[in-house]
Amino acid sequence: MSEQPHVVALSGGVGGAKLVVGLAHEVEQDRLLVIANGGDDFEHLGLTICPDADTLLYAGSGLDNPKLGWGRCDETWTFMRVVGDLGGPTWFQLGDGDLALHVLRSERLRHGERLSAIMDDVRQRLGVLFRIVPMSDDPVRTWVETDAGRIPFQDWFVGRRCAPRVSGLAFVGAETARPAPGLVEALGAQELEAVVLCPSNPLISVAPILAVEGLRAAIERAGAPIVAVSPLVGGRALKGPAAKMMSELDLGSDALAIARFYAGLIDGLIIDQADANQARPIEELGIRALVAPTVMTSLDDRIELAAAALAFARTLPRRAQPRRWRKPSVVP
Repeated sequence: MSEQPHVVALSGGVGGAKLVVGLAHEVEQDRLLVIANGGDDFEHLGLTICPDADTLLYAGSGLDNPKLGWGRCDETWTFMRVVGDLGGPTWFQLGDGDLALHVLRSERLRHGERLSAIMDDVRQRLGVLFRIVPMSDDPVRTWVETDAGRIPFQDWFVGRRCAPRVSGLAFVGAETARPAPGLVEALGAQELEAVVLCPSNPLISVAPILAVEGLRAAIERAGAPIVAVSPLVGGRALKGPAAKMMSELDLGSDALAIARFYAGLIDGLIIDQADANQARPIEELGIRALVAPTVMTSLDDRIELAAAALAFARTLPRRAQPRRWRKPSVVP
């Protein structure tokens, strides 16, 4: 990476991508670097699918589908219809335009290209100015321990609609995975002004990133303030299974539970106005709390939340000593 970023964001899911779009309006886009969760990646119909990275690509290029909340806009579905006609699996929908990305990425991976290099090429071709980097070029796959057995994440999330009760998580491959090229250097750069943990599910969007040991250590060593945005509002997730999972794992399901989850790692937490009464107990954990609107229903909402996050980070001191994340026991 020729120029070091001023802001690094950790993102997974639709909520993460929404805030990233806001950040892209507040930061010189070539100075914004987004680390994409790779724990959701999986192999399907012979293809490598990278849902969270692709969500960032589509959101950053304006190709996202706001009606579905995933995939590309103006999509067609001939491929999936024919797959079903031929007796193939249709539980994970791949639109025709989306399919082109998966086919080309899988072909390039088979020829030995790194995932991070492919991602950088694709985002430039789509006109995305900020950098999107997968957490690792090495595969890491999230599995969910449930009352129905150990299930691959996408099977649990999409195929079974999050129904089986969660009892634990596994990030297979994380123990040997290395951070994607340039990430450790970016997190240690003097130019870095803030690390932002987007309002993504902490268990399945952020924890897989932190499970890559070299990456977690680099985040812990970052001198720049680390600010998280709570994905829970009034004890509920706006989208996705965060509240359900955290409740089933006895972690709690409110903004204070998010603070406890990130305790030791973050310097500040932004919580919604609906959770203002939790600001004081959050600060008793040694985490500064900022109350602000966190529901992003429009572009203006995304920009305003991004601006608030960056302004909040500027009020927090730089760190001279490394942090140490007190990760919950349910996180491997």
